[in-house]
Order: sequence, then structure tokens, then C-alpha cells
Amino acid sequence: MNNRVVFTGGPGSGKTSVIKFLEQLGYPSATEVGRKVIQTQVERNGGALPWKDKVAFRDAMVLEELNNYKVNDNTVLTFFDRSIIDSYGYSQLEQIAVSELLLRSCRELTYHKNVFIFPPLETIYKNDIERKQDFNEAVATYHEMVNAYKKFGYELIEVPKLSIRERAEFILEVCSHSVQKPI
Repeated sequence: MNNRVVFTGGPGSGKTSVIKFLEQLGYPSATEVGRKVIQTQVERNGGALPWKDKVAFRDAMVLEELNNYKVNDNTVLTFFDRSIIDSYGYSQLEQIAVSELLLRSCRELTYHKNVFIFPPLETIYKNDIERKQDFNEAVATYHEMVNAYKKFGYELIEVPKLSIRERAEFILEVCSHSVQKPI
């Protein structure tokens, strides 16, 4: 059974807040690589940033996703803040040619068949140093993630627009029926 459970959706929809809440309950997680790439590139004055070089940014995310996948054990329930499929969705959103490495990775790296998708929530959406997209771009990203995950055969479960705690409880309830329990 696959215990790599993915959260996806547009930026600013509450994925990371729910993952942080689940971490406080003792669940392991894999961090969002897009933010990590942006932070690293800004620190190094690099060019692989979505507002400078979208292809380089996407390729850096792919490499980070490959590493994220390798270092996270599949024997325990682990929540992933996005996955390699999101890099494919980003490519579609930005109309970037999909590399063979990305396409192969989308086929070979597998996650739990149920993916939790967080709908856009304008009431919580905020820009920051790393998130420069406006809300309309967040909505477009959400739709591309829906298309990307469906393309690779995943079933999407929409996370209701509730509090962080209630969202986490919803996710854990669904997981209790479809993934192996943590050791």
C-alpha cells in the first residue's frame, strides 16, 4: 500500500497550514519544493526563479521532488506538500515543454491513489516574498493541478472549506479507510 499522501491545489489554499498542524500531531511530511527552490535561489542570487526563468525553476523543482520522494519512507503515512505531478501541472500552466525526465518521473514515482486537492480560498490567500501570483493565477493553477493529477490516474478528493483543524480531521478520516496506519 502506498502511504505517500499528496496535498495539491493552487497557492495560498491552506495546504501547508494543514500539513504543519498534522506535523504537530506527529505525522511526518515532505515540504513544498517550490518554496524551497525560491528561498535557495534568492539566498544565492540565482536565476531559477518563476519570475526570472520558468524552465530553470521547474527543472529545479523536479530535482527537489525526486529527492523528496527518495528520502521519505513509504512504510508510514507521510503527507506531501505537492508532488512531481505538480511540476507537470506547472509546466502546463506556463506552457513550458515537458522534459522526458519529468514525464518519466510522473509515471514512475507513485503516490497514494487519493490526492487531496485544496480549492482556492480568496479569504485566506496572501502574497509574500515567494508567492507573487495574484488570486486569478492561483485559481488557474488549481485547475491545472486537477487536469495533471487526472491525466496520471489519481483520484482527487476536495478538502472542504473548513478550519485547519477540521480539514486535518477530514483528511485523517479519509486516510483511516485507505492507507496503512502509522507504525
